[in-house]
Amino acid sequence: MNYIVFDLEFNQDFSSLQNFDLKGKHYPFEIIQIAAVKLDASFQTIDTFNRYVKPYFYGAVCPFITSLTGITLEQVINEASFPEVYDSFLQFIGGSEAVFCTWGMSDIKELFKNVSYHQLSNERLSHHYINIQPFVSKHLNLPAKKLLRLEHAVTALSIPINGAFHDAYYDAYYTSEIFKKVYISSIKPSYYDPTYRPSRPVQTQRQIDTPALLNQFEKMYQRPLTEEEQAMIILAYKMGKTGQFLK
Repeated sequence: MNYIVFDLEFNQDFSSLQNFDLKGKHYPFEIIQIAAVKLDASFQTIDTFNRYVKPYFYGAVCPFITSLTGITLEQVINEASFPEVYDSFLQFIGGSEAVFCTWGMSDIKELFKNVSYHQLSNERLSHHYINIQPFVSKHLNLPAKKLLRLEHAVTALSIPINGAFHDAYYDAYYTSEIFKKVYISSIKPSYYDPTYRPSRPVQTQRQIDTPALLNQFEKMYQRPLTEEEQAMIILAYKMGKTGQFLK
């Protein structure tokens, strides 16, 4: 069994969206860099992967993305398309028995989403993963809800900084080094199902008990309410339930 520690960089430039139907969907996060480190069962690095991806859904790279990652449109415009890079990534992974390792959950979610966007098969992708981020908090005896950013974890674990953060290749490398430091035998892979949607409890439609509401005000004022007062109280109650005037 091998561990595939991977990281992605995304682009999302609303003004240049193309080749994508937004009906019932949000703006996609399009992968523009895929990088990974392959570790064997003894946590030895046996291979690495680093590819940029030509944008398909956006005609430009968002300036914020460029400032964050350093990736420009000129840098990726002549790269291979996602289907080509994805096929190379599958060959690098070497089979669905591998375990994905990520920093947080966003990368594995967006990888499966991009595969779906391009109408490709995810059958050869591993569905087993380890989210390393919470295990770092446990290793450092931090509260479970205290999740560190990657750069803070690198510093806390005294890992040498060899390259820029928010570069998928270096982020994958840092994540793999973190994994080596915090791994214990009790850490087991989870299963990722891209089709899973948590069920939401059905909200029953509740009605205002108008007589009881008005009766309460009549008790407060110790007199019958006029029709105008009744209408104002009911309207104010309905408006208050929306929360629109909360500061």
